[in-house]
Amino acid sequence: MTPSFFLSLFLLILLSPASSETISPSVEDLTNRNADFATRLFRAVASRTDDNVFLSPFTLCTGLVALLSITNGPTRDQLLQGLTLTGLDPQTLPGRSRFQILRSTILRGGGATNLQQSVTLLPAQSFGVSSFNLDLVQTKFGGKVQSVTYTAPQEAADTINRLIQEQTGGQVQELVNNLDPKTQLLLATTASYQSIPSFNSSLSQDERFYVDKYHVVMVPMMFRSDKYFLAYDRSLKVGVLKLPLTDGAAMLVILPDEDVDITAVEEEVTAEKIQAWIRQLKKTKLEVQLPRFLLERSYSLKDILQTLDITQVFQDDADISNLGEGKGPKLTQVFQKSLISVDESSDGVTTGGGVSVFSTLPPRLTINRPFIFVIYQQTTGSLLFMGRVIDPTKK
Repeated sequence: MTPSFFLSLFLLILLSPASSETISPSVEDLTNRNADFATRLFRAVASRTDDNVFLSPFTLCTGLVALLSITNGPTRDQLLQGLTLTGLDPQTLPGRSRFQILRSTILRGGGATNLQQSVTLLPAQSFGVSSFNLDLVQTKFGGKVQSVTYTAPQEAADTINRLIQEQTGGQVQELVNNLDPKTQLLLATTASYQSIPSFNSSLSQDERFYVDKYHVVMVPMMFRSDKYFLAYDRSLKVGVLKLPLTDGAAMLVILPDEDVDITAVEEEVTAEKIQAWIRQLKKTKLEVQLPRFLLERSYSLKDILQTLDITQVFQDDADISNLGEGKGPKLTQVFQKSLISVDESSDGVTTGGGVSVFSTLPPRLTINRPFIFVIYQQTTGSLLFMGRVIDPTKK
């Protein structure tokens, strides 16, 4: 992954330590399924706003898998379908399953060493918490279960925000406000991530960024001359640049040609298309200029998930068990708040980025108009983060 990311959202992943190993067919299959969910989620979110976009589909998927483990009947079946997991045994997904293997493989491949995440299940006080779910969430998903008094909305918001602050070391100050007093269940995810591409801060300088035909802003442009992997998609008229990141992950920067509307490109971003871009990448000498940017994005995802055919879990007849005695709750809302900072260094210290000396001057690629970015773990190909930068001067 890249830059400095601090993610806070309603849902989680807990990843674990490093090593390199052959990816099993079952993990590869799950990776592909997750990528399909990720691109569908990104297209749904991006289609609803003209602003910058940033989210972590893999984190969201992991949180929903945690929820999946305590659903039954049609609720479980529909959730499996919405997550593109139909055909897999839900009992093998949690815990020491292929999903857990995928999560730990991401770190063993060196792709998330700076990522810290946790999941929190937040039922209303009236539903209580069973020991089964405490064990499930704590031991298999590395998270917590905490009852909240939603009938006192401000107290509930303060409780959740205080918990999020503790879990992110103060990086996320506020996750929720204006909670519905009728809330039955929330899934809360917090994640912090730090990593940087190899740029040298001494080479950065202010340059123009063309937000649209009528709006130009000045932004600090990072610079590096090196050998990069590059591809061009003639059908969509986009260039694709791969930027290696310091923890073994990589960022794909998808830059449409000047006469191409970025929304038209987003409609075509699928798991298969991203995989095709990665296969087509070829190493070349290149000078790269990339804008420094900081994004802080918040979303209420209930409506988005319903467009992805995940609806039953939000209904009054949702079959969510093991949260307490008697009738279980329905999922009321899913929130996501995320922060990503892309710069030469997360702490202002230069980290080895520089200029390679070539006998002839290489071509220059300047990312000076709206672009899409995808961050993936290179060992598994797992798609971790997706975003869109329309204006790098705005959060």
